[in-house]
Amino acid sequence: MEIKGKVAVITGAASGIGNALCHELANRGVKAIAMVDMNDDVKTAAEKINSECKRDVGFPYIGDATDEVFRRKVYVSVSSAHGTVSICVPCAGITRDALAVKINKETGKAEMYPSEKFRLVVEVNLIAPTYWAMEMIARIAEERSSKGLKKWHPDERMQGAVVFIGSISSQGNKGQISYASTKAGLEGAAATLTKEAIFHGVRCGVIHPGFTDTPMVRALGEEYIEKYILKDTQLGRLIHPGEIADAICFMLTNSAVSGELWADAGWHPTPA
Repeated sequence: MEIKGKVAVITGAASGIGNALCHELANRGVKAIAMVDMNDDVKTAAEKINSECKRDVGFPYIGDATDEVFRRKVYVSVSSAHGTVSICVPCAGITRDALAVKINKETGKAEMYPSEKFRLVVEVNLIAPTYWAMEMIARIAEERSSKGLKKWHPDERMQGAVVFIGSISSQGNKGQISYASTKAGLEGAAATLTKEAIFHGVRCGVIHPGFTDTPMVRALGEEYIEKYILKDTQLGRLIHPGEIADAICFMLTNSAVSGELWADAGWHPTPA
């Protein structure tokens, strides 16, 4: 699928992988990008991209990615102004890390990971990305139906592509019971949509980044990064967000690529 001239929706676009992807898409000639994030930083991020590209390509949308009304408004707005969205990469995500079960040293009682935190992470990391993708698929399906088109045929061009942001934590990671569960859950969502959405000409996949130089990873602290990440990473450094963005574009453009792509920089943790 060609990127040039297409319309994209990217959540988590103000920083990290989402922001790097917006830059990469703009440089590859995408027509318009709905840059979605929760704070005003996305306005500055869009202005920077537009300045660098010397054209209006990034359009900021501030809101909660878990809000269904907001999601629909974004799609209506960007589609009305620029055409049908055919690229969706929901990058917004959070962590609320803690051990699943631990003993309180003072009481001697076991404490379980708070269910309210688990539900929040599921809402942001699993449910919201799935529905941002489904929103695009639904609109492509409606457009095809309005033209009397039914099952997509290989002679047609690809109608759209979705890439979910998984994680190496999807294989399990100490202290990430909620985060790891949501990233593994995206594998199931993508596998199902892969079978269903191709009826409408839409491909779906998952990229599993390793530890990337993002605010989320930097929040772990330099000591943690040196002790638990870099020593087990073949590259000996954090992955650059641009490297993940480039890999995502590979998944978007190469129609022979399906399933999951691991971009872990050779991270293989030492057994405890």
